Amino acid sequence: MPAAKSATKTRSVRLRAFAKVNLHLRVLGKRPDNYHELRTIFQTISLHDTLTLSITPDRSGLQTFVMRSNDPELPVGGDNLVMRAIQAIAPEIGFKGHVTAYLDKKIPVARGLGGGSSDAAAAVIGMLRLTKAKVPLLRLMEIAAGLGADVPFFLFGGRALAVNRGDEIYPLPDTPPRTILVVSPRDIGVSTKDAYQWVSAELTRLAKPNRIWGFCALCWSRQGSVANDFESPVFSRHPRLKAIKDELLERGAADAALAGSGSAVFGVFRNPAQARRAARAFPEDSVFVVETLSREKYGRALGWSALADKSGETG
Repeated sequence: MPAAKSATKTRSVRLRAFAKVNLHLRVLGKRPDNYHELRTIFQTISLHDTLTLSITPDRSGLQTFVMRSNDPELPVGGDNLVMRAIQAIAPEIGFKGHVTAYLDKKIPVARGLGGGSSDAAAAVIGMLRLTKAKVPLLRLMEIAAGLGADVPFFLFGGRALAVNRGDEIYPLPDTPPRTILVVSPRDIGVSTKDAYQWVSAELTRLAKPNRIWGFCALCWSRQGSVANDFESPVFSRHPRLKAIKDELLERGAADAALAGSGSAVFGVFRNPAQARRAARAFPEDSVFVVETLSREKYGRALGWSALADKSGETG
């Protein structure tokens, strides 16, 4: 007799986990819970990692989670955001079985580009696609926020306003594609914890006024210069990052800014050719000529849209 079809067939999916830049980033002060109150405009860009997920259901209830990566320096244990994301979503969707993840890492680590958060969101999306499970969007946002403040944004992509700790997301109208040159210094790293301590001390010292009205006007504008409150304290400690920003502007960037809390710096250019010419000024650094991604294009690339009614509940 022919063998019965296995109920434990392995299924796999490959997803691109895109990076982001902060077109605007304002730190308004420290909250009672010791986190910082933020107002920022996120924008996804085409620089990406590639995450391959494979699942094999196990009726016995045995569960294993295994991760590998092309980056030998990347921790792949329980503290990795991909592993944490899989372990967070599996019980929510009732999955029992074996999960293997392979991460092809391209986004520089700890450079303010959101690579780890994007990888985590891709893992959640991948598990939902593989199992065809449905989770209410609000619950999905809660799970994502529990993994990291930036993770909810990567369920949406495109251009979005983020408030509170950066975990409350409001999609904004997309702008036409723009060319971005990302410069990632190989010899400078900025700890997020340190950056927040530095900017908090500066806000206290300077007693900067609340600029929320001006910020809100920028949210709905299709134009407007980039800005980042981390630049002053980070540049004062790492002058070369300021020099990179200045060089980008001198070589034709319409705008330039620190990416997140650093240490990558990005410039906005008219076209890829101009950005490639500017990239030659940074032979000692990692450089990436990329473009901004709309929310629609982001959703298509991941085979998913967080705004769709996937769970009986829309955003």
